[in-house]
Amino acid sequence: MNRIVRPVSGILLRRLALASIIANVGIVVTGGAVRLTASGLGCPTWPRCTDDSYVTTPEMGVYGVIEFGNRMLAFAVGLIALATVLAVLLHRPRRPGLLALAVAVFLGIPAQAVIGGITVLTNLNPWVVGLHFLASMAVIAAAYALWRRIGDPDGPTVAVVPAPLRALARVTTGVTVAVLVVGTWVTGSGPHAGDHGAARNGLDPETISQVHADGVFLLIGLSVALIFAFRAVGAQRATRAAIVLVAVELGQGLIGFVQYFTHVPAILVGAHMLGSCLVLLAALSVQWSTRERRPVTPAADVAATNAADPVPVTA
Repeated sequence: MNRIVRPVSGILLRRLALASIIANVGIVVTGGAVRLTASGLGCPTWPRCTDDSYVTTPEMGVYGVIEFGNRMLAFAVGLIALATVLAVLLHRPRRPGLLALAVAVFLGIPAQAVIGGITVLTNLNPWVVGLHFLASMAVIAAAYALWRRIGDPDGPTVAVVPAPLRALARVTTGVTVAVLVVGTWVTGSGPHAGDHGAARNGLDPETISQVHADGVFLLIGLSVALIFAFRAVGAQRATRAAIVLVAVELGQGLIGFVQYFTHVPAILVGAHMLGSCLVLLAALSVQWSTRERRPVTPAADVAATNAADPVPVTA
């Protein structure tokens, strides 16, 4: 007897994509908790937790529970990503590009697990730990793109701001990524190694922190410039996105300065990691706001609409 499989609604699909964003941000925060509680080697090997067990043992204490719990959370994140892939396959009509993004997010989860395993096998090498964080940022970016694409109508992509402002938005996104990268270098030079015996990257904490701060100042300056530029051309949605970006950056910058001058307390480092995810999402929101997809116009209305529409651009 054949079963009729009902198509997945766009609302459910978008909720799954949003859940994927939240789950991946959550894994960043809990991963930070592993490092900040010195539980990075709570499970001293990988893929097993010990040489003889895949799960934590009572002898490993709370550190083993924290590290193993973070590993288990990765499975939950993977299940959400898998559910999103299946939902995309069942969604009708089939939307171009959605499946590729959903698969990218799903494959990012095991890739993250492998990188996490390498961090354990290399005794929390700070460069590998930094790569682990940046890989999470890449997965979050893909999940955000999926969420936004699901919410867009099918149709051509059009620019809503002039080309120079789109370029400025891309530069701002690039500086955001650079600030995140340098931020991992700052973390790798600081006191929170994830384990009392883990090495640091050898960079001078004060020098690399100043480089990071300079990058933040540049980023805030570019973001403020975007607010005035978008407002000048009447791009209201882009202006709002830029205002949110500046607000998130200022909050993140405040946390960064307070943690630096209070000798990097663990609670503020955790808040700073959450803030890094929010800065990335806000920067991507600005980038997304510089263009939009328009619904396909009926043939009878094409001639009348073309004169008023912005020039289409490639996505």
